[in-house]
Amino acid sequence: MENKELFPGKKDLRSDNITAGIEHAPQRSLLNALGLTKEEMQKPIIGVVSSYSEVVPGHMHLDKITEAVKMGIAEAGGTPLMFPAIAVCDGIAMGHVGMKYSLVTRDLVADSTEAMAIAHQFDGLVMIPNCDKNVPGLLMAAARVNVPTIFVSGGPMLAGHVKKEKRSLSSMFEALGANAAGTMSDEDVLDFENNACPTCGSCSGMYTANSMNCLTEALGMALKGNGTIPAVYSERIKLAKRTGMKIMDLVRDNIRPSDIITKDAIRNALTVDMALGCSTNSMLHIPAIAHEIGYDFDIKDANEISEKTPNLCHLAPAGYTFMEDLHEAGGVHAVMKELADHGLMRTECMTVTGEMVRENIKGCDILDEEVIRPFMNPYSKTGGLAVLSGNLAPDGCVVKRSAVVETMMEHQGRARVFDCEEDALEAIQGGKIKAGNIVVIRYEGPKGGPGMREMLKPTSAIAGMGLGASVALITDGRFSGASRGASIGHVSPEAAVGGPIALIEEGDLIKIDIPNHSIQLMVDDEELKRRKEAWKPREPEITSGYLARYARMVTSGNRGAILEVPDSNN
Repeated sequence: MENKELFPGKKDLRSDNITAGIEHAPQRSLLNALGLTKEEMQKPIIGVVSSYSEVVPGHMHLDKITEAVKMGIAEAGGTPLMFPAIAVCDGIAMGHVGMKYSLVTRDLVADSTEAMAIAHQFDGLVMIPNCDKNVPGLLMAAARVNVPTIFVSGGPMLAGHVKKEKRSLSSMFEALGANAAGTMSDEDVLDFENNACPTCGSCSGMYTANSMNCLTEALGMALKGNGTIPAVYSERIKLAKRTGMKIMDLVRDNIRPSDIITKDAIRNALTVDMALGCSTNSMLHIPAIAHEIGYDFDIKDANEISEKTPNLCHLAPAGYTFMEDLHEAGGVHAVMKELADHGLMRTECMTVTGEMVRENIKGCDILDEEVIRPFMNPYSKTGGLAVLSGNLAPDGCVVKRSAVVETMMEHQGRARVFDCEEDALEAIQGGKIKAGNIVVIRYEGPKGGPGMREMLKPTSAIAGMGLGASVALITDGRFSGASRGASIGHVSPEAAVGGPIALIEEGDLIKIDIPNHSIQLMVDDEELKRRKEAWKPREPEITSGYLARYARMVTSGNRGAILEVPDSNN
C-alpha cells in the first residue's frame, strides 16, 4: 500500500505502522472490519478524543461538537476515528464521597488517552474536553504523546436568571447558606435550583473548567474563542469544524505539542490566568502540565508573575459578569493583546494556527472596558492568584485574591479545627462559626482525602450566611473555582504526611497577610516541635481500589498532585 497521498514522499506518518505494506495486512483487516475503505486508510488517521457523556451538563452536547470536528477532518483530507475520555461533574460530585474521585480522574484521562493514542498510532489528535480535570488531563496526554494535537472544548453555559439578575452555580450553593441562616426561603432556593444553570456547557463563571479552557488559548493549543464561545451558539459548531480542518495543517507541517507547550507558553498561560482571575485549581494543573515537558514549576514563582500582572476581569464568583460577557468583550485574545501591548506576553511562541502569538492577537481589541479593564485601569494592580507561605505552609498554599474582599486581605483569628469537610460544614450551618474565626479543614489533601476534595459547600455556606467578610477558611484540600472569600487551599505539606496544618489546635491564633504572601501559625517553635513529636499518622480509611493506589503515588499539592512511583524503602 502506498504512503498517504496527502503527503507524497513522506515516510514518517505513524499510521503507516498499521496501514502500509504487506506486513501490516492483519491490522488492515481489522480496519476493514471498522468499515474503512482503502482510500480512508491512505489518508492520515486522526484520533478524535471525545468526552461526550449523558452525565455531565458540560459534556451532554459534545456528540455534536465531535461530529463537527470529524466533518472538518474529512473535509481537509483526513480520516477521523473517535474514542472516549471520561469526566466527572464536580458540581454533582460536590459534598460527598464522590468528590474524592474528581481530581484523580485527571491522571486517568491522561493515562488512558496516552494508551489509546500510542496503541493505535494516530497521526494527529483532536481533544474535545470541557470540564475541570478533563481539560488538564488531555493537555498532559498531548504533551506525552507529542503528535500534532489541537483542542476544541464544548464551551461555557449561559448565565441563569433569577429575579431578573444573572446567576450561576456559585449563586445556587450560596443560596443554601442563606437558607440555613434564615435569610432565604425554601421557595427562593427552588427558584435558584430551576434557573441558575439553564443550558448545556461548563458552568457560566470563571470556574475551573472555563479557566482551563481559556488557558488552552493562552498556551496556543486552541483556536481563538475556544474558551469563551457559549456552548449553545452555532459559532461553537463552526469552531469545531475549523479545528478539524486545522489539525490537518498541523499534521502536514509536523507542528507538535513540544513546539507549542514550552516554558514560555506556560508562563504566558499563567500571566493570562492572573489577568482573568482564574480558579485556584489552575495552580494544580499548570505544574502538572509543566511536569510533562520537564519543567519543574515552583508555585511560588507565580507571585513574581502576579506582582506585575494586573487583574483585568472580575467574572463570577469574583464579580457579576459571566463567560458570555467575556466573549462579547473580545475574549481571551483581547486580554492577551492588552497584556502584550504592555510587554507581559512572550509573543514569539508557536501556536496551533501555525503562527506565533503576535500574529494571532493582531486587531484583538477590548470591546467592553467594564468586562475587560484596560491595563491602566485594572480591578487590581496584582494578579488574581497569590501563593502564601510561612510556618503553617512551608511549601506554599494558594488563594484567589481577586475574590477576597479588601478587609480580609490581612486577617488574624482563632482556629476552629476540623478533620473533614462534613464536620466543618455541620458547624458552619449550625451557627457555631463566628465572625473572626478561621476554619481549618485538614486531612483532605491528595493523600489524606485521598483525592483532595473541593470545598465549595463550606465556602458557599460561609458566604451565604453573611460571614464572607469576616471568616477565613484554610485547608490542605482545594476549592471549586466557584468559591470566593478568604479561601486558602493546597496547604503543603498536607496533614496526612505530618505537615504543620496537622499540628494546629483549637483556638490557636493564625495570621494571614495576602499582600505579603504570608501565612503564620502564631505558636512558638518549641511548642510546634513538641506537637510534631506527639503526632501520629492516621490510618487510611480507603485501603483498596484506585484511590488507595492513588494515595500511595500522589505528591503534594504544591507540585500539582502529580503521580510518582513511591520509594520502595518507604
